[in-house]
Amino acid sequence: MHAVSWRETYGGFVDDPDTNPWFDAERRIGMWETILAEADHATIVAEGPVGIVGFASTTPTTEPDAVRLEELTMLYVLQRAHGSGVGQALLDAVLADRPASLWVAADNPRALAFYRRNGFRPDGAESSFGPIPRTVRLIR
Repeated sequence: MHAVSWRETYGGFVDDPDTNPWFDAERRIGMWETILAEADHATIVAEGPVGIVGFASTTPTTEPDAVRLEELTMLYVLQRAHGSGVGQALLDAVLADRPASLWVAADNPRALAFYRRNGFRPDGAESSFGPIPRTVRLIR
């Protein structure tokens, strides 16, 4: 589900998602084995009638100059479940209304609008991640 959601969300950033290692399911399996073994991650999964349709994960931020004590590290919903309320339910379950930071692709208007509705605002920090050329940090 993670690899599929990445392909749906970020596939346009690369020439061929089928050959790009960022879209490889095996890469995600190893990542999730590590995340689930760590006690500091909170992860919520949303299941639909035909399987998992989304997930969200948070972790404490440990950097000395962290802008918030908690980070929403992932929130992905398959396209077929967009507009169903799954994303909102996942955010509410994993983070509620606590202050947090997150990184989002700068040219993902759907995600930016979603986070804006939930009180997140850009703080001016920008970066890149994997195939995503420009990400912005949002905080609330």
